[in-house]
Amino acid sequence: MRAPRQTSLPFQKDAIGYALYIAQRGGKHSDAKPLRGFGGASILEIVEDHAGDTYRAVYTVRLAGRIYVLHVFQKKSKTGIKTPKPEIELIKSRLKRAEEEHARWLEAQKG
Repeated sequence: MRAPRQTSLPFQKDAIGYALYIAQRGGKHSDAKPLRGFGGASILEIVEDHAGDTYRAVYTVRLAGRIYVLHVFQKKSKTGIKTPKPEIELIKSRLKRAEEEHARWLEAQKG
């Protein structure tokens, strides 16, 4: 996966980080909602607003025993609240890579 840009602000890290911490502990933050278009509740999105901007973090709990953060980005309002297609495609690509990585991790646990 490409290295993330370091554009996060402290408030985002606190709010999003806390939601991810809850997920790691087996819970679900009240602001975490299923991301549309992925069928079910295993791909979750946290939306945080700050100073007129919207930030989103997308992660999966689909892969047992691990949390994979698939994407964190600032939402630029071009299509209302809908997540832009390039962002969805990037999330799908990273989900596929996470599934592959998870399969390798499971194999390593056996040996």
